[in-house]
Amino acid sequence: MTTRPFSAPPAPVLTYRVEGMDCAHCVQKVERLVGTLPGTAAVSTSFTRQTLRLELDESRTPRQTLEGHLRALGYVPALQPDPHAAELPATPLDTPLHGPQGGGAWYRSGQGRLVLVSGALLAAAWLLSLAAPQAADLGFVAVTLLAGAPLARRAVISARLGEVFSINLLVTLAALGALLIGEAAEGAAVVFLFAVGELLEGVAAGRARSGVQALAALTPSTAQLLTPQGPREVPAASLRPGQRVLVTPGTRVPADGVIEEGVSGLDDSAVTGESVPVRRAAGDEVFGGSVSTDGTLTVRVTREANDTTLARILHLIEQAEESRAPTARFIDRFSRVYTPGVMLVSALVAFGPPLLGEPLSPWLYKGLSLLLIGCPCALVLSVPAAVTSGLSAGARRGLLIKGGAALETLARVRTVAFDKTGTLTAGQPRLSECLPAGPDRGRADPDGGTLRLAAAVAGASSHPLSRAVTDAARARGLSVPAVTDAHARPGEGASATLDGRALHLSSAASAAARLGSALDAEFGKLGALEARGLSVSVLHDDHVPLALLAFQDDLRPDAAAALTDLRRLGVDRVMLTGDHERAAQAAARDLPIEVRASLRPEEKLRHLEALPGPVVMVGDGINDAPALARADVGIAMGGGTAVALDTADAALLGSSLRGVPDLVQLARATMRNVHWNIALALGLKGLFLITTLTGATTLWMAVLADTGATALVTANALRLLRWTPERP
Repeated sequence: MTTRPFSAPPAPVLTYRVEGMDCAHCVQKVERLVGTLPGTAAVSTSFTRQTLRLELDESRTPRQTLEGHLRALGYVPALQPDPHAAELPATPLDTPLHGPQGGGAWYRSGQGRLVLVSGALLAAAWLLSLAAPQAADLGFVAVTLLAGAPLARRAVISARLGEVFSINLLVTLAALGALLIGEAAEGAAVVFLFAVGELLEGVAAGRARSGVQALAALTPSTAQLLTPQGPREVPAASLRPGQRVLVTPGTRVPADGVIEEGVSGLDDSAVTGESVPVRRAAGDEVFGGSVSTDGTLTVRVTREANDTTLARILHLIEQAEESRAPTARFIDRFSRVYTPGVMLVSALVAFGPPLLGEPLSPWLYKGLSLLLIGCPCALVLSVPAAVTSGLSAGARRGLLIKGGAALETLARVRTVAFDKTGTLTAGQPRLSECLPAGPDRGRADPDGGTLRLAAAVAGASSHPLSRAVTDAARARGLSVPAVTDAHARPGEGASATLDGRALHLSSAASAAARLGSALDAEFGKLGALEARGLSVSVLHDDHVPLALLAFQDDLRPDAAAALTDLRRLGVDRVMLTGDHERAAQAAARDLPIEVRASLRPEEKLRHLEALPGPVVMVGDGINDAPALARADVGIAMGGGTAVALDTADAALLGSSLRGVPDLVQLARATMRNVHWNIALALGLKGLFLITTLTGATTLWMAVLADTGATALVTANALRLLRWTPERP
């Protein structure tokens, strides 16, 4: 790949859809090819979406040259009209997929036509062999050359790119060897069955990506833009933040936005995986791709088409391919040694015994069979096929995992740690009491002066408790004084300056550390509030407490069920919270979870490191960023927010906490699938290795073993698309 000089203007960004790029190995070949061409930069590929994006200086490499090289490798490139055209393909949901791209029945694809023509010729040659065996050999040779020519061409190109020991080379050598020893029929069977196997791979890969393609197709292509002259139909991709659109019953929301007028049930299953429509009204956020079930809405657009939650999910799924599972990396390293090793063993079997006086023909035949049995197709596909299916199955249920590495760690998890506020609780706390403290202890506050001060400080923080304070002040119609130097203190609270006086809104533990004995007189009231399960914050200055603020935040209705599911899976559960011990214990009274409370942010990190791992941390994706980053896997409960999608290794796009055990179940199901795939691939090859050395395997049986192993591996991986969580 060429690095562009600093002063040179950027080259145009081209986006191709590449039909046939259906696995991680294909992506590596395409990237290797593009990297050898002068004038290319910023290459990115995705086999999930079948896209290649690159900067191309056409004065050094014309695009026709690039496209010609891609076709020579067996791919079909199609230039997209703009960089984002490939992000939301217009392929209908009911279109039969024939391979990675979809767009027609399998027999209309180039590979499908090759299989049909070579299959017809093979059948005709076999029928002719019953009457005229010598003439039939010409037909078998024709089939071998027809179906083998693309393999030979790709083998040569792969060798030029540095991949000398490619799968294409193994099959080409086996087919040519069969012709040389007079086994034309078996040579024809070899290339035909291999072509069938490649076709099946394409169909299976397309099905594995169907869930992601279905997500991409959910965004409508048009929107009803509200103008002074009335609604006007415009392309959804042209919408900009601030514009207003009309959403009628039964239609999809064209972009992320906020409802300005109307009430409707919104089916968010495309994003969150929750099938029950949620009632939303003015002021509520909506996701692009959601369906308005029974009401008409006026929605103000907040994000462009390529930055909607749905588009971000699709982009993150693409990025997940780059975070590969350790097992996948090991298989890739193993296959790079395995393939040349197979060729060496085949050469020893083919020519070793003849050098010692044995007849050449039978041993050469066995050597060619070993070449075919040694094809690593099934082994190379065993991990990415399962991982792609698992990621797709999760995305369709609102479970987003950012790559195979996180998925493999989730499958081995021993401990799950939860934050309390916004995670185990609903994250919608309400201020239940605001009690003057310190010099004003016991005094009534009818005019809300204490609450006004607390709201002024709380405005500096986005924490749910701070929002509850500002909401309470707004509900009472209080005017909030202006402050300076307002800032949040992560894990502790917020601070601001009012009329030269420093004010702080802190957790009880932080206030105690700052005020010392000045807070002693409030401990009785503090303890009583916390014993009721209330979270307590303290408004104070640098010397004395000013008020105690108590918050009620109900547990999520499915918190107990989620923790019970984790216990059934053999996973330890721990609550890590900054709340006081009494408040945390009261909140967790009916939950099967260990409680560790009164933790400062750095103490949370130390507790995480001490837990038996791998450790998963579940938080809201905003205030738990350090803990989410420190855990082996961080899971954000973000409801699909941009921060939640960016912060952690996995995200629950819905509001159900049962998504956590669902993620663990999905990861374990995927890794079981991976292990079965590896066992199938190696087991079949081991079996046919033995039968080949004993002379019981023919060439066509050898290639059938390879094709069969590939078909079994992909079929087994596709079972994950039907995965559903097990719940008692």
